[in-house]
Amino acid sequence: MLRQKNESPVGELFITVEDSYLTSIAYDEPTHWEYSVGEEKEQDVYKQVIKQMEAYFEGKLECFDVPLLSQGTDFQKRVWQALSEISYGAVVSYKEIAIRAGSPKAVQAVGQANRANPFPIIIPCHRCVKSNGELGGYNGADVDKKQYLLALEKGLSFD
Repeated sequence: MLRQKNESPVGELFITVEDSYLTSIAYDEPTHWEYSVGEEKEQDVYKQVIKQMEAYFEGKLECFDVPLLSQGTDFQKRVWQALSEISYGAVVSYKEIAIRAGSPKAVQAVGQANRANPFPIIIPCHRCVKSNGELGGYNGADVDKKQYLLALEKGLSFD
């Protein structure tokens, strides 16, 4: 297992790779976190994640292609799949994601699935907003991160 902390424009990202898969990205240091360098295959996946994250933050990458190993309920996985289908720079309502996930009345559950998303940025839960256009919460992180990511995808400058 490889566990490393990385700096990004949205703060520290805590990245975990197991075997040949990315297993999580977290904004806050996970409980009982222990850093490790991992084996060569894990280092290769980690380097791929970092390279793609850097390209994303430079505005040069719109879709990630890293091997993911997600653990969640069937509903969460349907939500994460629906989130993955939102176009770069677009936003979709929690209600629309509930519909796409096959549970039109599960709007609050979509919010909970977003919060449980193990791959923020890569599975773009930041593209999910309230029906009235307000941003809503963001994966246990402050809304400033969500605002930054959405502005980045719209090509807005941060200088």
